[in-house]
Amino acid sequence: MNNSMKLSLKEKLGYAMGDVASNFYWRVLDLFLLIFYTDVFGIPAAAVGTMILVTRLIDAFSDPVMGAIADRTRTRFGQFRPYLLWGAIPLAAAGVLTFTVPETGENGKLLWAYATYIFLMLAYTFINVPYGALMGIMTSDTQQRTQLTSFRFIGAFSGGTLVAWCTPELVAWLGNGDDARGWQLAMLLYGAITCGLFAITFFTTRERIQVPAQQNSTALTDLQDLLQNKPWLVLFSLALIIMLTISLRGSSGTFYLKYYVGREDLIGLFGMVYMLSLAVGAAITPLLCKLMDKRRLLMLLMSAVTLFSALFYFLPKDNLLLIFTLQGLIGLCLGPKSPLVFSMYADTADFGEWKNGRRATAMVFSAAAFSQKLGGALAGAIIGWGLASLGYTPNQIQSDASEHGILLLMSLLPSLFALISVVIIHFYSLDEQRLDRIQAELTQRREGQS
Repeated sequence: MNNSMKLSLKEKLGYAMGDVASNFYWRVLDLFLLIFYTDVFGIPAAAVGTMILVTRLIDAFSDPVMGAIADRTRTRFGQFRPYLLWGAIPLAAAGVLTFTVPETGENGKLLWAYATYIFLMLAYTFINVPYGALMGIMTSDTQQRTQLTSFRFIGAFSGGTLVAWCTPELVAWLGNGDDARGWQLAMLLYGAITCGLFAITFFTTRERIQVPAQQNSTALTDLQDLLQNKPWLVLFSLALIIMLTISLRGSSGTFYLKYYVGREDLIGLFGMVYMLSLAVGAAITPLLCKLMDKRRLLMLLMSAVTLFSALFYFLPKDNLLLIFTLQGLIGLCLGPKSPLVFSMYADTADFGEWKNGRRATAMVFSAAAFSQKLGGALAGAIIGWGLASLGYTPNQIQSDASEHGILLLMSLLPSLFALISVVIIHFYSLDEQRLDRIQAELTQRREGQS
């Protein structure tokens, strides 16, 4: 097959369905996990922070392992696509168990939380690493990749919008006054939906780029290649810092609305506005890429996120219009980040093949997921430990110190990390001209091997 062919609308939409499915889990964890564990499950905030850090670190180290396995998978259905079917049911089961509250004491609950959350994150890795890597072998055309990742993250943010808006109401309706029961049933419903969506992705996508015929590398060789891939190292650092920015704001947003603004009823709408603005940002990414290259565009967008996040600190808590407007602007700036960065990851896989004669697409994307999960783990720990140190008490009016801490987690702290990301982007070296030369040389090599 022509590995640089234009992808059909059907294939782009089919691929996007995989991230709609993923966000029934990722967005629930990002927006609601902390407040579920503290306010419904009944675990102290400090213990939650430690648990999230420990479990996500365990999961993060599983990403490169999964990448190595996926890179060496060979089936009649392809290299990465079969995992979309193999992993759907375990992921659905893990989601239900994680949001099930056992009738035990505090120690028993904590043990259950550790075990089920680790299961959920490992199940997510099993299906999401091959899903992310699939984009890197569907086409070698950089513009097509940018379009494909834009479709992917429009799907992601659309699914996230649905989750952010519907989940609080869905939990209340299904639970009928019992939030624990409501969460369990909501995750059962989400699990059924995601199984169907991953099946759609499996049946509508195709793998076109093959591993070089003479390649016979080990997982250790793949890791060594990554550590010598300077553009990838920049993206690894960038993903970690940006995920700190996003996760701090995402997880603290529910606390911000409930305890600082005092409008728990607006949590769903607040999340929906943010997710819709992310989707719009992702949708306009191909247009923005025609105006400037990916590197400069990312620097501009993260500079804006730095400014807007800092401004959040100065907003009066009763000015809902300004709060929602600024939240929407931040989402609009962060929306293109994911399509840009994941398209750039695929470019670094090409760079690695060009430099070393070996291709390890899943390893590139899995190690990228490692950095994102590490960023999310650090953000969860910072929030949990920070709330505990400031005297946070679930379902009670907060002290002035606790309120101020929640505000800092929502504004100045993410602003600082966004500023650091601008500095990191400066060191990314794969511009469009260099990529064109790399692609031309790779095409000549592949034609010579066929």
